[in-house]
Amino acid sequence: MEARLDQGTFRGTRERGVLSFKGIPYAAPPTGEHRFAAPRPPVAHEGVADATAYGPTVSAPPQRSAVIDALLPDPVRPGVNGLNLNVWTPDTSASLPVFVWIHGGGFVTGTGSTTVFDGSAFARDGVVAVTINYRLAAEGFLYLPDTVPNRGLLDQIAALEWVRDNIAALGGDPARVTVAGESAGAMSLLTLLTVPRAEGLVRRAIAQSGDGHHVHTAEEARLFTSELCAELGVPHSVRGVSGVPADRLHAATNEVIGRVAAGKDPRFARFRRLAMQPVVDGEIVPRHPLDAVRDGATNAVELLIGTNADEYGLFCAPTGLADTLDERTLAATVARLGVDPVAMIERYLAGLPGATAAELYVAIQSDWFCHVPAVRYVEARRAAGAESHVYEFAWRPDTYGGRLGACHTLEIPFVFDTLDNPWGIALRGPDAPRELATRTHGAWVDFVAGGDPGWEVYGERRKVRQLGSRAGTVENPGAFRLEAWEGVI
Repeated sequence: MEARLDQGTFRGTRERGVLSFKGIPYAAPPTGEHRFAAPRPPVAHEGVADATAYGPTVSAPPQRSAVIDALLPDPVRPGVNGLNLNVWTPDTSASLPVFVWIHGGGFVTGTGSTTVFDGSAFARDGVVAVTINYRLAAEGFLYLPDTVPNRGLLDQIAALEWVRDNIAALGGDPARVTVAGESAGAMSLLTLLTVPRAEGLVRRAIAQSGDGHHVHTAEEARLFTSELCAELGVPHSVRGVSGVPADRLHAATNEVIGRVAAGKDPRFARFRRLAMQPVVDGEIVPRHPLDAVRDGATNAVELLIGTNADEYGLFCAPTGLADTLDERTLAATVARLGVDPVAMIERYLAGLPGATAAELYVAIQSDWFCHVPAVRYVEARRAAGAESHVYEFAWRPDTYGGRLGACHTLEIPFVFDTLDNPWGIALRGPDAPRELATRTHGAWVDFVAGGDPGWEVYGERRKVRQLGSRAGTVENPGAFRLEAWEGVI
């Protein structure tokens, strides 16, 4: 099967009624003098290009945690142009709603060609699915004085512009584009909704385990750049950094991220979230996303947003932290969040009587990192006159002795209806409920198609749909958690 696009003709494959076109470049290769530059239009080609296999992944540091790398591995696919995307469609002659996926990975790792993101189920259900790559780590987000900032965000915008201009040739309706993302992908998305250059590219948005708080000030971003350039022994410039081989740059990036995240150097006390993330540069990201949301910047976009009930379970039970965490260590980790640790732990013990130190760690960190910031985004939209649909993924597997909880990333194969994929299967187990996948995936399809996932908006009564073994809508769940972080988040 072939598709003719503006940049040339591509040959895809057909399997069980779904057409797929993989590895299509949406921008020119970011190599040589363009390694740290804004994305450029894709290079046109003659003849028919092969799009039957995934394209190259972007250059990225290795996963810092061996445990997470084993549980949630990122494929590495060689090649010069990682700025490519993949499309699944049931019919290139149709005009169907479109689902675009932005992967997570803390702005440092990840790829759109991770096989659990296979879009076949969306195509089967009448939605054109697209997954994208974007530049990561230093090449995507390092703040340098002599080039454009937020290159990873600009890559995402370039991919969305490609979708706007080309998706009709692949069976999609460019006026009905839903952009979705998980973790750093959701953080990217919720920031993009406030970025002027992305205006008009998104009709609906789905944010999974992300929020609009993950941006640096220019001062914070410059501090990270200074530390990385000192580690490398190079000037703070494109020329200095671009002369460093990728493997050395990635090793130094991981070293500095570890130093910043360790919480031992007072210079980095402000780095309470991710060490590398978008920066409020005054142009591409003009101001903090929450300030823009409060002024109505996202009102034209319909939003489905939610978190998993136990996000930080991913970093507790599988890593062995659950076995070693004591009250002293718990207090030290909470203190780093900029709050009185004793008072905060007491508030959580009152709301979760009998919780262990590990359970308190998961609850407090999950709320600080994901749940409360996501709710603040929703409430900022409400104050500006825009409602949102809100969910909580609450299914808890029995893996790790039942201590894992509904952890970070757990919902992804349920959203894509790819439970048979080996990615993350050690987390969810081999017998994860297919009925929940059918229900979760169906809600996402319904929202993409018509803006209604099947439950009421958040509203004044703070209604949240819980996605678990049984479906149900609850009002104002975890109210004490929102109160605990009042004035902090």
